[in-house]
Amino acid sequence: MRRLAHFGVFAAPGMLVYLCFVLAPIVVSFGYSLTDHNPFNPPSRFVGLRNYQLLFTDEEFLTALKVTVILTAIIVVVPNVAGLAIAVLLDRKGWFYNAWRATFFVPVVLSSVVVSVVWTRMLADDGIVNLMLGTDIGWLSDPDLALYSLGGIMSWQMLGFCVVVYLAGLQAVPHELQEAAAIDGAGAVARFRKVTWPMLAPAVTVNTVVLLITAFKAYDHIQVITNGGPGSGSTATIAFVVLQTGFVANRQGYASAMAIVMLAIIASASAVALRLLRRREVEL
Repeated sequence: MRRLAHFGVFAAPGMLVYLCFVLAPIVVSFGYSLTDHNPFNPPSRFVGLRNYQLLFTDEEFLTALKVTVILTAIIVVVPNVAGLAIAVLLDRKGWFYNAWRATFFVPVVLSSVVVSVVWTRMLADDGIVNLMLGTDIGWLSDPDLALYSLGGIMSWQMLGFCVVVYLAGLQAVPHELQEAAAIDGAGAVARFRKVTWPMLAPAVTVNTVVLLITAFKAYDHIQVITNGGPGSGSTATIAFVVLQTGFVANRQGYASAMAIVMLAIIASASAVALRLLRRREVEL
């Protein structure tokens, strides 16, 4: 009983914050999603599950879902693969490698708005990238390229995070295992595949889940760089559509339904990814 009381005392502040700023807003949003709430057109009427039913025929929402899935695939794969390759190259001792580690991590601590403004200038039709390449490619103005450009920008910003996590995983690999494999005649590729890669399973899990959540709730970059365009929603993610519907169109009941569906998708995708990746950790 005393141990339980001690746990309650120490856990109470954190649980209170979690209750007030996470659970309570979710419950309130779910309540709003069952109404046609509009702050400028009271009173709200109870509509039940009608908002959720409308989502399955809403072209804007379905397009946003497709955009979000594509963006998520880019952001999960590119920083993971590139981050692992860079981490392997930087897994050395010395000030030179330490400086490069810090350089790669700088974008992670920058504001998303700052990163978005800088890349908007660089990828403009008359920006430095086109000047260097001698082309006039519409990186952000072409509907067929804008989404992939956004994916590249967000991947670039998250690359440093993946590098640091993989570096931590590489440095946790016992040197004895590497030496034993080398004595047995295993080359560098074989040592990485048979020894290093299995030991990196926890790092892969962390990076994949974090990138998955980051991609699904992407909003800042879209708002600053493309504002959901060019064209009709070619880069509008679910998070972007939720905020536009709730605070521009003032359909907060409908926007709450979108937010609840987005929460369910993120939770389900994260749970599945976590379970599969954790199973791989156990098997290895």
